[in-house]
Amino acid sequence: MEKYELLPEQLLYEGTVTEDNFFSPDLLSESEILAVHKKDYWDKLKNLTLSRKEERRTGFPLSAALVERERIINQGTIDAANYALQYGVAMNIAGGTHHAFTDRGEGFCLLNDIAIAAQYLLRTAKAKKILVVDLDVHQGNGTAEIFQDNPYVFTFSMHGKSNYPMHKETSDLDIELEDKTDDKTYLDLLRKTLPRLIDEQEPDFIFFQSGVDVLATDKLGRLGMSIAGCKERDKIVFEHCYNNEIPVVVSMGGGYSKKIAHIIEAHANTYRLAQDIYF
Repeated sequence: MEKYELLPEQLLYEGTVTEDNFFSPDLLSESEILAVHKKDYWDKLKNLTLSRKEERRTGFPLSAALVERERIINQGTIDAANYALQYGVAMNIAGGTHHAFTDRGEGFCLLNDIAIAAQYLLRTAKAKKILVVDLDVHQGNGTAEIFQDNPYVFTFSMHGKSNYPMHKETSDLDIELEDKTDDKTYLDLLRKTLPRLIDEQEPDFIFFQSGVDVLATDKLGRLGMSIAGCKERDKIVFEHCYNNEIPVVVSMGGGYSKKIAHIIEAHANTYRLAQDIYF
């Protein structure tokens, strides 16, 4: 998508980041993939043998280049997790593949970057309890399925009730939002919920899915939030992570407003806030 090229250009142009702030991930290993995804599914991906039905479900025409791109994106979230342990916060500009299940891809997601990075942290004992804060307008259904029986990962998804996916999985906590939900309603819910989850779950690492498809201008979102409200949402998450000294990785997630400027401004706000709060 165009935003993946424009967003770094905007951040560099305005001086929010420098070239030194960027990193380029390598290719994710098969062992990391198989720690989350089933071997039969991964074999179909790497050998390009998904059925037409399975391919249509992903939303992509399957190709070797696409699978390689997914592996790089997912390694990027692992790399970001290591940077977050060092600096408190790190971002994957192309992450957020939360519709990928253990055994299938859906909704433009083939491999689940949040799940793969979370499993990496647990396996290497770099984290003991992880909280997933998924604030994309679409439910993190794949992440919920992957961690449904894992007591070390708590999945929280706050999403549109009437939006994709029509069949929702069961996260550890789901908050469903009505169409046209405005800033005040949304932010009041988040302010009430997030500190309680942090107190109850005592996570030592957080993954934040920060999709900007919550905007009223989004073609697919159906909510009623403003750019300012979306920025305040991100500020709430960052401040709770910072004040509680919990490292956080941000996966950028969706954004489909008709005007690309709205998408870039909302995503750029996430980076601006991280810079202001942490550095």
